[in-house]
Amino acid sequence: MYNKLPSKRYHHTLKFLKSVLPAPATILDLGVRNPFSEIMEQNGYKVFNTSGEDLDLVPEIVNKYNIDAVTAFEIFEHLVAPFNVLNEIKCEKIIATIPLNLWFAKAYRSKTDMRDRHYHEFEDWQFDWLLEKSGWNIQKKEKWTSPINKIGFRPTLRKYTPRYYAIYAEK
Repeated sequence: MYNKLPSKRYHHTLKFLKSVLPAPATILDLGVRNPFSEIMEQNGYKVFNTSGEDLDLVPEIVNKYNIDAVTAFEIFEHLVAPFNVLNEIKCEKIIATIPLNLWFAKAYRSKTDMRDRHYHEFEDWQFDWLLEKSGWNIQKKEKWTSPINKIGFRPTLRKYTPRYYAIYAEK
């Protein structure tokens, strides 16, 4: 299983997390427990995860724990109304990543898992605006590519076009 992890994305995400919130720290990671939850723990973070609740319907779940920060790694694109969760968070720090909208690829949609679909794929300015509108002040941001080892027009574009966008914001 671990040989199929998105190692480049995880490497960049962990490096970004460490730069804005050094361990030890207690985190609520939005979304169910996953391999990156374990990576954060291996790097000195105490991690709580949500349990698969629909964050569009119960955004208040984000205030259940006493934490230093909320993390949301590739979560907001799955929500119909991410504003509600962002607005509900009482913790003063958030670290999030999102996949960026790519002009040459349609939004992701799993054909087998109804929950694994992207309702939003943001442009960076849209995500910034969403954060600002929900009371967050962006302190740091970063982008990186997601190349794939295939031949073709789209794989070539993926080598040069940022796919992931990370932000650190405070209230």
